[in-house]
Amino acid sequence: MTTPLCTLAQPAAASQEIKKSRFVCQAAPVSSPAAALAYLDAVADSQATHNCWAYRIGQNYRFSDDGEPTGTAGKPILQAIDGQSYDQVMLVVTRWYGGIKLGAGGLMRAYGGVAAECLRLAARVPLVHKSEVMLELPFASLAILKARLGDFDADCLHEQFGADGATLRLALPDAQVEALGQLLADLTRGRSKLERSD
Repeated sequence: MTTPLCTLAQPAAASQEIKKSRFVCQAAPVSSPAAALAYLDAVADSQATHNCWAYRIGQNYRFSDDGEPTGTAGKPILQAIDGQSYDQVMLVVTRWYGGIKLGAGGLMRAYGGVAAECLRLAARVPLVHKSEVMLELPFASLAILKARLGDFDADCLHEQFGADGATLRLALPDAQVEALGQLLADLTRGRSKLERSD
């Protein structure tokens, strides 16, 4: 069984000093590559020696060694993300050089180590895949259904009103689709059904 993916509950940070170099990892949940790069712009220290980083958002990932030898910084940060089953996160590890060279192996251990420690200590929340569904129902059932959406962790994405009722587009966890479909059938005496739209 694979470990379920999670993301950060809130931004997190960790720091380590290794042979007089200071490493600070700052991490944040992100939902798009643009948000990841905006976070980099916000936390990168222009006075530091290097601001190395990596992000993973589903199948999208990128990393940068920011001047460190190729493969010694960005890739170990990404491996820390993947190794702890994180998704939708951006990590920036800033290094202030302390005068002692660490070598390629030492750099990989330092960057990967502070990134892994940051994620290990951070508060995490599971990522839940949501499905989109469409449904039509009469006005008489609308208020009750909308009052119950929270029970199913459902978000109303769009609603449209017609002469006889409403059409709703919802997003809810896969595990809740069948139960919401049953509630809809009960409320409308079987006249309304859910249709998956994703």
